[in-house]
Amino acid sequence: MNKWIDISQPLSKGMAVWPGDTPFSYEVSWPYEESGSVNVGKLEMSTHTGTHIDAPFHFDNEGIKVIDLDINLYIGEAEVIYLPGVSKIGIEELTPKSIKGVTRLIIRTDHWKDKRVFPESIPYVEPEAAVLLAENGVRLLGLDLPSVDQLDSKELPAHHMLSKNSIHILEGLVLDEIEEGRYELAALPLPITEGDGSPVRAVLRKK
Repeated sequence: MNKWIDISQPLSKGMAVWPGDTPFSYEVSWPYEESGSVNVGKLEMSTHTGTHIDAPFHFDNEGIKVIDLDINLYIGEAEVIYLPGVSKIGIEELTPKSIKGVTRLIIRTDHWKDKRVFPESIPYVEPEAAVLLAENGVRLLGLDLPSVDQLDSKELPAHHMLSKNSIHILEGLVLDEIEEGRYELAALPLPITEGDGSPVRAVLRKK
């Protein structure tokens, strides 16, 4: 049986986060020497650190929160496609790919090469592409990028259009060694009751 492949960013001090967002930190707040039996750690991080999902509440005050997401979206068959060297992800880029009947679509761009440094720009998802994705059955869109929109966007048109078409978002994947094809995906969010997003441990297994 094929082994699971970890496609998550390691969580470590100094890792790249959205400019101005909470830096990641971990410390042993209750060490073995004090407790007499265990080390207990403390985390501080943004809900959008590293590999993570966006809940609609992230960009819409009326949107659903993490606890209300259908966890079945984040487990199951997925298709990985490769779009190297693109400046955008739109209908023109997606049409040549076989995505009909794909529920979970993962796009490898190789654009964000050094995950320790936040990128200056990314290939963004054109809002019109959301309609094409929905027509083909896509419900979850995953990318090796920190966002589906341009990094300086305040309107977030791709986020809103994807949500309008019932497509959820998985960002910050590590796909450098992942070939195109059919896989099983598991990328479960934490059950954060008021959450606008959640880090995930994302893994793939070749079908």
